[in-house]
Amino acid sequence: MRRCIRFLLGSLSVLVLAASMCSPAVAQGYFNQYAIEDILSRQAKDLGNLPEVYYEYAILYDQSGNSVIARNRFYTRIGDGNTKLGRERAQLIELLNRQTIENTGLGDTLVVPTKYGLDFRAYSPFPRYYPGAHNFEKLFIIHKTVQAFAAYEYGKLARWGVVNTGDPDSSATPSGRFNFNWKQKKRISTLSPPGEEWKMRWVFNFHASRGIHVHQYSMPTGGPTSHGCVRLIDADAKWIYDWAEPWKTTRGHMRPSSGRGKLLEPGTMVLVLGQGPEGTPQPFKYKKRYPILKRVELPENPYDVPPGTDQQRIWDRLRKQRASR
Repeated sequence: MRRCIRFLLGSLSVLVLAASMCSPAVAQGYFNQYAIEDILSRQAKDLGNLPEVYYEYAILYDQSGNSVIARNRFYTRIGDGNTKLGRERAQLIELLNRQTIENTGLGDTLVVPTKYGLDFRAYSPFPRYYPGAHNFEKLFIIHKTVQAFAAYEYGKLARWGVVNTGDPDSSATPSGRFNFNWKQKKRISTLSPPGEEWKMRWVFNFHASRGIHVHQYSMPTGGPTSHGCVRLIDADAKWIYDWAEPWKTTRGHMRPSSGRGKLLEPGTMVLVLGQGPEGTPQPFKYKKRYPILKRVELPENPYDVPPGTDQQRIWDRLRKQRASR
C-alpha cells in the first residue's frame, strides 16, 4: 500500500491529493449490511434525470497521529460540519471504496463523491442504459472484475450493488451465460464444516449441476472470497429473490429433489463476465488530479456470451429452431 503526499487546503476543507497517483487502503473489514439498506433502496422516479457524479481524493489525517480525531474530522468535513450526517455519508463512501472507515489507516486515501443522497444508480459503474438488453424483460449481470452486479429491465438499469464472487485460486465463480433456476429463502450450505452451519438467505441458483447461487452472507470489503457462489448484501439479495424469474418445470419453481420434471422455460438470464481481480477490487482509476470511476463495458448482444452449461446450449438450439420457422 502506498501512502500519498498530503496537504490541507484550509482548516476545514477536504484533504486533496494532487502530487501523485495513489492506491486505496487495503485493510479488510465487513460491511454493516443493515446500516446501508436505505442507500441501496433509494430510487428516483426518472433514471434519465440523475446527475453525473464526479469524485475527489480525501486522506484520513490528523497532525497529532490520533486516528479517532482523524475520523471525526473526516466525518465533519464530508457532513458539511455535521458529524452525524458525515457518518451517514461515510457508509456510501465505504461502499464505493470497498473499504470501511474504521479500517482505513492514518494517511490512507479514500475517494469521495461530489454529490450525496442520490439514487444509488447515480454511482454505478454499469451503464444506465444497455441497448443490447432492450428486448429482455429482465437481465442480470455479475461482473467479477468490479465485484458488482447489475439488474436491467428492457435495457434500463433497475438496480446495482456489490458482490463477493468465488476465490479464483480455489473455487472461482464460473463465467458465461446462465439462467436463474430454483430459489429458496433459507438454506444450509453443503460445504459447511462438521459441527458448523453456514446459513444462506435469499438463495437463487443459476448453475444447477454445480450448485452455484447468489445469496446473502457476510460481506468482506476485499476481493473474491466465497466457495464459488456469489455473496450479496441482504437488501440486494432479497430484492433479487423477489425480482428475478425462476425456471418453470412440470414440478414448479422449487429446488429439484430426485428429479426436476420437464423443463418448460428458463428463468431470467444471468451473465457472469470479467476476470476476478488480484486482491481488492479497484473501482477507480487514480489519476494525478482526481479519480475516475471505471466504467463496465457490456457485450453488444447478451447471446454473444458463451453458454455456461448444457441447459443454455439446449435453449440456444430451441431458440434458433424457432427463429428459423
